[in-house]
Amino acid sequence: MPNEARPYHHGNLRAALLDAAERNVERSGTEQLSLRELARVVGVSHAAPRAHFADRQALLAALAERGFGRLGAQLKAARDGAGPDFGERLRAVIAGFITFANSRPVLLDLMFSAKPYGDKARLPAAAEALAVVYDLIGDGVAEGALAPGDPERYGLLLYSWAQGLASLIAGGGLEPEVTDSLVSDAVSTFIRGNAAG
Repeated sequence: MPNEARPYHHGNLRAALLDAAERNVERSGTEQLSLRELARVVGVSHAAPRAHFADRQALLAALAERGFGRLGAQLKAARDGAGPDFGERLRAVIAGFITFANSRPVLLDLMFSAKPYGDKARLPAAAEALAVVYDLIGDGVAEGALAPGDPERYGLLLYSWAQGLASLIAGGGLEPEVTDSLVSDAVSTFIRGNAAG
């Protein structure tokens, strides 16, 4: 069907474009992503995506924002399902991050890249997702499990470690079966090394 015959309107075009973009990114990376190709995939005119995304960078930023929204929801669910013990909650959140990273490695790279949002400006959902660990660290300090310190500094250390572990697993450097024991060991070491008193 030629482009001129394709409809401009779509039931939920923004969501359809983001779904198609996410599939494309996980399959081929961000370099091949184009609004025109996404329009073809979802079956609308090549101009239709511009109603939702001014350009490719806006689409990438929206994709990263949606990814952070999903990550935040997954981390909150892991935290809330782990019970009252600080160590168990922290283990569950770090394991949740690694699970997300292993299921969407290219999307995670996009989310933590400065490219979509320029000047490393934070997306609202990014701040909310990252705050799950920062707030949990604050809880650990308040409960006396951790010595007082900067929750963001502690959190960045944990996120960096978890992302590195996820990269090793995705690259075949570690077997996924060792994830649970490594997370448990790392969190226990972190808590011991930063224990109050």
